[in-house]
Amino acid sequence: MIDAPLSIRAFDAADTDAVIALWLEAFPEYRDPDRPQRNPHLSIVNKLGTQPELFFVAVKDAFVVGTVMAGYDGHRGWLYSLAVLAAERRQGIGTRLVQHAEAALAARGCPKVNLQVLSAKADVRGFYEALGYRMDDVVSLGKRLDFVCDAG
Repeated sequence: MIDAPLSIRAFDAADTDAVIALWLEAFPEYRDPDRPQRNPHLSIVNKLGTQPELFFVAVKDAFVVGTVMAGYDGHRGWLYSLAVLAAERRQGIGTRLVQHAEAALAARGCPKVNLQVLSAKADVRGFYEALGYRMDDVVSLGKRLDFVCDAG
């Protein structure tokens, strides 16, 4: 059997349901009622309001099989929400998504790409290390803002 070709393109609103289904499979935290800040619908809305051209989907046989979001603030690029359907993993889709996002960031003049991986996810860290990413000697700090910005 010949594998269907894979294409990577910008997210389209028609992809919403497929992306949410993928994220619910790939990111268990989206299903955690104790973490309401992880809302896939809101993640999509927020990305569409900021650099939507850097939200990519991998498509195979007309089905969304992977995603990655990128961002660039003029200083550093970031990768977020890299996900591949479990049945499609280990076929190079994640690698191609990362490379596609890196190329889009490089085209904007981005000199460095950052990403964050939960410390408990050694397998995910190994994936990125195989692509040339290395742990920076920094501490990541965060602050949860308890409000939602109205972009309107």
